[in-house]
Amino acid sequence: MDVQEGPASRGALSRSRVRRRIVAGLAALAVAGAGTFTALATSANAREVVAADQTAAATSYRNVAYFTQWGVYGRGYKVNDIVAAGMADDLTHINYSFGNIHHERLECFEANKAQGTGPNGSDGAGDAWADYGMGYTAADSVAGVADAWDQPLAGSFNQLKQLKAKYPNIKVMISLGGWTWSKNFSRAAATQASREKFVASCVDQYIKGNLPVIDGRGGPGAAAGVFDGIDIDWEWPGSDNGNVGNYVDPVNDRANFKALLAEFRRQLDAYGAQTGKRYELSAFLPANPEDVEAGGWNDPAIFQSLDFGNLQGYDLHGAWEPTLTGHQGNLFPDPKDPRAADRRFSIEQALTTYTSKGVPASKLLLGMAMYGRGWTGATSSAPWGVATGAAPGTYEAGNEDYDLLKNRGTEHFDAAVGAAWRYDGTQWWSLDTPQSVKQKAQWIKSKGLGGAMWWELSGDEAGDLNKALVAELGSTGPGPTTSPSPTPSPTPTATPTTPPAGDCPSAAWSATQVYTGGNTASHQGHEWKAKWWTQGETPGAAAVWEDLGACAEGPQPTSSPTAPGACPAAWVGSKAYVKDDKVSYGGSSWRAKWWTQGDTPGAGEWGPWEKLGAC
Repeated sequence: MDVQEGPASRGALSRSRVRRRIVAGLAALAVAGAGTFTALATSANAREVVAADQTAAATSYRNVAYFTQWGVYGRGYKVNDIVAAGMADDLTHINYSFGNIHHERLECFEANKAQGTGPNGSDGAGDAWADYGMGYTAADSVAGVADAWDQPLAGSFNQLKQLKAKYPNIKVMISLGGWTWSKNFSRAAATQASREKFVASCVDQYIKGNLPVIDGRGGPGAAAGVFDGIDIDWEWPGSDNGNVGNYVDPVNDRANFKALLAEFRRQLDAYGAQTGKRYELSAFLPANPEDVEAGGWNDPAIFQSLDFGNLQGYDLHGAWEPTLTGHQGNLFPDPKDPRAADRRFSIEQALTTYTSKGVPASKLLLGMAMYGRGWTGATSSAPWGVATGAAPGTYEAGNEDYDLLKNRGTEHFDAAVGAAWRYDGTQWWSLDTPQSVKQKAQWIKSKGLGGAMWWELSGDEAGDLNKALVAELGSTGPGPTTSPSPTPSPTPTATPTTPPAGDCPSAAWSATQVYTGGNTASHQGHEWKAKWWTQGETPGAAAVWEDLGACAEGPQPTSSPTAPGACPAAWVGSKAYVKDDKVSYGGSSWRAKWWTQGDTPGAGEWGPWEKLGAC
């Protein structure tokens, strides 16, 4: 099947001419996401499996990369190319993009039907051949074994399964929607019945692996074990800024979107309770404040469903403004930007937009581009010069892969703005380079972010950009990933068998103990009840714990100073702190290095809290 690589299919936030509409309303950027696991393990063995799964997830920064369904055609980019580039040891997640929503059944589905065929564009479009039909030779296979003609699972799905077997650090997510295939999200989310039906179909097809038989491939359980979760890419609930022809309900989409995420979380956890595995839920969220507000993307309540979210750090500018060159992924505002003040976009503004609403920075990943945005007819190497239009691109005007840009013209970098570009005397390209990625990786650490995301792998086949990221973040080093929260150091409470402080009826909460729904623990002078399975998530800092109220008078384990007045007020997980605020936690004083909420002092090497010493 011939997959179109036009502007609509190129990426998760409409890397296309449609930017003219989106950027027109853009005043700041941001993305958010985080969540908790709500399944109740049904056996000791299941609890051990889930606990091990969560521990692995909490030991590193997340490094997420999109793998495109259509990349196996014209680009010839296959899963084995990830291995060849040496990236497989570094990635934590691969988002397979995209899955479509059926226009009549409002379900996840598979088909072999080209995008754009027929009068309704995306209706019924799908690529089962790329997903699980295409046979691979031994040379192209991750496992080095050729596909048999009669095996039920081939294609990219089988290659991803082989990749996971070889590199168990990697989780694979199915990404639903995207710019082209978000048309029917609103209808699928419209009622409780439609949400339940839609989510059940996606869980059945991708998580349970029950694929329809198409051209001899597929069948019940054929794709079992391929996917570890679901990534939601609805562009955009409640907003007309999405693709032409999308269904939009400006009154109800916001609430329905929130309910849809909750339904995904509920059904993923219910199935996880059966398998003893934790299935993740992530989302790609919009940059345009108009779209953020319309969809409620930065409502902290949705983070109870989401594990993490990817902050768009690119497409801040492009050839939809054809006569003005400039940065598409700058960290900081550029004072030389000639546009109106409310259109001088930056990644820094994006982060502030979301963290100011109560989204912990540790729940956010910074998205970076493995492609550039470019202009032709540029007369100056300096940013914000004149141009005559979009530069020619292999698949889309004004857009080109990093591989094809990295040696074009002369490279420039401005550390004060946090942006790189290349200029050859005529063409001017804004792009990420190893130098800009290094700076962004340092910024990720300084801001306490949870890691990074890439759109998309085929743009940098050698993996040069990822190598620059990993050189700063490390492939296995500790990061501020918070699903679940890392165990604080030192552990602030006694072991579960120790009598509780004061007159709390329950034993003190322990970061190493597994709690299931209904279990109680005492912490900081309060009694807490677990709403679902949890380990390592601090009461007061995670939604999994319900506060049952203060216990009777008695000593509180985290706020008792060694001398009167020696400790500042005890840290409170639900309270927002700004730079230089001081708290006490675990018998020590801590000072906030930047804005923070819900980030446990001492929980991560690169966290927002500086330890001042014992008190």
